[in-house]
Amino acid sequence: MKVSGFSFCRNAVRLYYPIEESIRSALSIVDEYVIAVGEGDDSTRSVIESIGDPKIRIIDTQWDESRFVRGQTNSEQTNIALDACDGDWCLYLQADEVLHEDDHPAILAAMRRSAGRPEVEGLLFDYLHFWATYGHVQRARNWYRHEVRVVRGGIGARSWTDAQGFRIGNRKLRVVRSGARIFHYGWVRPPRLMNQKTIALATLYYGPEGAKKRHPDAGEPFDYGPLTHLEPFAGTHPGVMAQRIRDRDWELPDPGPQGMAHEHNRWWSRALGWVERNILRTRLGEYRNYELID
Repeated sequence: MKVSGFSFCRNAVRLYYPIEESIRSALSIVDEYVIAVGEGDDSTRSVIESIGDPKIRIIDTQWDESRFVRGQTNSEQTNIALDACDGDWCLYLQADEVLHEDDHPAILAAMRRSAGRPEVEGLLFDYLHFWATYGHVQRARNWYRHEVRVVRGGIGARSWTDAQGFRIGNRKLRVVRSGARIFHYGWVRPPRLMNQKTIALATLYYGPEGAKKRHPDAGEPFDYGPLTHLEPFAGTHPGVMAQRIRDRDWELPDPGPQGMAHEHNRWWSRALGWVERNILRTRLGEYRNYELID
């Protein structure tokens, strides 16, 4: 069984993505790691090279600003890396997603169990979304709980829309649970860098001018809002994140009005989430870009 890892990034260092940690978190369970690195203005490429593992294969790419619409570039870059993989299974990590070493056996076991089941086209992972600090997790109803992060090689799977998941044509992948987690650190950054990352993300959806209109105060710190109602995280982080977590040196500004505008802070979202968790025991209208068959 051959396993390929794949990803994409651009300006990951400048925007505080844990790209090195993300790659390192998968190296012990993959036979190759293919990453499409867009030309940028920071040291991202040299940082990836400095990992020094022969499994890593960099594909240099150019990002076309004319295609910065609804996150389409993310999907295109994902597919560039996926097309270069030749594994039986292809493990996908975005630049802010990290695997826990405790979950490696579960991932490999799920691949082996599914190898002889051609109806299984991918593996589903549970998500831990960290917010503002490494000690707070989002459980709000507007945050996705699961996503496909392993796809079977050679079946025509393509990154879907803004690269959150995958499909074959317009059909959702048939998947089973991996029993593993994705540690998502996309919203843990110094507040000023968080604002820059938000602008970079908006640029991919609305283009440079559209992003400026939505975020005119580029130098302002990001307002995370209050953290008191978020779930504390009492578990362990992936070992590769230890130094980054120790190096955290920023303070959060006092919550302001912009923080209250986040959907997870709105009263109706919190109220409905409470009803779903404590009474209905299900999430209403949950988006699922996959067909769970186990």
